[in-house]
Amino acid sequence: MIKMSNNELYKGKDILVIDAGSGTQDILVYQAGQNIENCPKMVMPSRTRLVAAQIRRSTQQGHNVFLYGHVMGGGACFSAVRQHLKAGLKVYTTKQAAYTFNDNLAKLRQMGIELAEDAPDNADKIWLGDVDLPAFETALAAFGQPLPTQLAVAVQDHGFSAEESNRRLRFRLWEEFMAKGGLLTDLIFTGEIPAVYTRMQAVREIAPDAIVTDTGTAALLGITADPAVQPFLEKGVLAINIGNSHTLAAAIRGQRVYGLFEHHTRLLDTSSLASLVERLQNNELTNEEVFAAGGHGATLHPDMGRGWDYIAVTGPRRTMAKSLGWHEAAPFGDMMLTGCFGLLIGMGCPLD
Repeated sequence: MIKMSNNELYKGKDILVIDAGSGTQDILVYQAGQNIENCPKMVMPSRTRLVAAQIRRSTQQGHNVFLYGHVMGGGACFSAVRQHLKAGLKVYTTKQAAYTFNDNLAKLRQMGIELAEDAPDNADKIWLGDVDLPAFETALAAFGQPLPTQLAVAVQDHGFSAEESNRRLRFRLWEEFMAKGGLLTDLIFTGEIPAVYTRMQAVREIAPDAIVTDTGTAALLGITADPAVQPFLEKGVLAINIGNSHTLAAAIRGQRVYGLFEHHTRLLDTSSLASLVERLQNNELTNEEVFAAGGHGATLHPDMGRGWDYIAVTGPRRTMAKSLGWHEAAPFGDMMLTGCFGLLIGMGCPLD
């Protein structure tokens, strides 16, 4: 049997591409044969923000809530759950939905969250999931656009562990990736998803044939699509995504990662970001110093070396780096869709 390349596999297909972030969900309807700039696109509030709004509405009305569906991104909706409990109201959740808030269910019980597989009579039902297909179908139909049958979705998946810190686990997964060769395209899952990535698996429960990856991977690949960045790839670039929640910086040559660090954006400012980047450039940054400062960590390959002078930055919080003179990557003229373009690149889809 002849194995098709990704380029052949997705040739002629329309694809709904979703970059599910903590602040926004960025959507591109990739239409085969269409100029990429003319493909339909949307930047909408993230699912975690939408779920949080539903929970807050129930809080204001004095109603208990029943959360069901799938594990998804926490963040804003977890904050809303805490406020709901603080108001003296009940939070019920199915086991699968509960993993949105913590991999250790005993900790959730200690908070006052109650596990239940059926909705109590006195609770508002709220569905959890990173991908709301009916919403996309309705939005596209309003403009005469069909919903593509093929999906590609990026979510930030820390990995599942009931014992290990999710900060340490996420970075251990980055370290394992580096040890296996550090090729970003290896993190685009078109087939089996490693068991540790439960949030990606939840996307597959909603859309069984979805191609999935991490939002960090998608952003880094997207930066490589910027025309100003491409001439420097063979020598090496330092690509940085400053997201609403996380900042990821990676030393990339070709599509191979030689070093990276990941931090929480809220803990950084222009000065601290510049210092971290300089230490990464000089092959001096340590995992311990990033973790101790509240970030996920850093990992550097023995072959990384020094330099990495060309720096490209993207992400909704990129203004933090405005004064540093780094190139602001905006592939195809749209910074907010950097992750969507990265996903398509990882799938081997032609973008020209």
